[in-house]
Amino acid sequence: MTLFLVLLAAAALAAWWHVRRQRTEDAAQHRRDLDALRQRHVEQLEADQRRLETLLDSMLDGLVVLDMNGRIALANRAAETLFGFSRQMIGGTLLEAIRHHEVAALAARLQTEPAILDHELQLEGVPPRVLQVNAIALRDAAGATTGAMLVFHDLTRMRELEGARQEFVANVSHELRTPLSLIKGAAETLLDGTKSDPAALDRLLQIIDRHADRLTLLIDDLLLLAKLDSGRLVLHLQPAPLRVAVQEVFDDLAKRAAAREVRLENAIADGLVASADPDRLRQVFSNLIDNGIKYGRVGGVLTVSARALGNGRIEVCVRDDGPGIPREALARVFERFYRVDKARSREQGGTGLGLAIVKHAVQGHGGEVRVESEPGQGTAFYFTLQAV
Repeated sequence: MTLFLVLLAAAALAAWWHVRRQRTEDAAQHRRDLDALRQRHVEQLEADQRRLETLLDSMLDGLVVLDMNGRIALANRAAETLFGFSRQMIGGTLLEAIRHHEVAALAARLQTEPAILDHELQLEGVPPRVLQVNAIALRDAAGATTGAMLVFHDLTRMRELEGARQEFVANVSHELRTPLSLIKGAAETLLDGTKSDPAALDRLLQIIDRHADRLTLLIDDLLLLAKLDSGRLVLHLQPAPLRVAVQEVFDDLAKRAAAREVRLENAIADGLVASADPDRLRQVFSNLIDNGIKYGRVGGVLTVSARALGNGRIEVCVRDDGPGIPREALARVFERFYRVDKARSREQGGTGLGLAIVKHAVQGHGGEVRVESEPGQGTAFYFTLQAV
């Protein structure tokens, strides 16, 4: 009996020990499972955070999120670029990071207003910028404020384009109004009875014809620029001997050069051949050479030269020895309708689009165009083309 009890106690002890060891192992496994789950959760949170940052950084608009204390909780790369702060500033106040009292005032208004939409903000700097700010207050389910979100959209380029559009429309209107007024004036004079005077009739008809041609030229240039801008103009590239192309333009403009006693010099070597559309190349040379004749020195010299650059490209130069272009005007000479001397330019004729067409035509060939000039030292226009 005693032996039986001993054996029973031993069996019970062994069973207890087995259960205890199993529980210990189960607890250890449970801890390992919890640790693995916690690690996976941390990794998932980190991955989600990286995805969120990537998404926010891909936005073109600046984004700043504030916590309930008005401190920066989140900001994307566009906001950093706009205001020049780094993510090390996250946790600081909006004013510390952005340093703009108007932005801080907008954020403060969200304490009492649910949203601020389409607010325009001027940023000083070089260049100055215009931002559109949209801001909303962040609230929890109970309606308590938990923070704010501000989105900054850069309107600078849009404003520049709008200004350019308005200036373009004003310039086109002016260029159209002048010949139309002259044509209308001549027609009204004819209707009033001047047509009975042969000399006056001839003079008025010449005015109508001349300014109708001016309108046609302006419209043709505008249409050409529109095609060049849109990329719809197809270039028919072929080998173009540059000396021959320049000589053809010289022959066309010989009378105009003779009227101002300008000597035309073709200094391009016979062997230089570019890959170009002959019509567009002729237009480039015509505009540059005609400009040199009109605005160069009376009795002066206009020279066209070219050289191989050694990188498969050719650089062409059209140089006059006239009064030159003021330094402040050099950056604008390729703008549409820009005229250094407005009175003289309109007196000389033309549409004011010639150099803009030159720029777009050269760029359409994959080349570059620039101008160099010193007052009293003449002007040189350079452009590049692909060599054959």
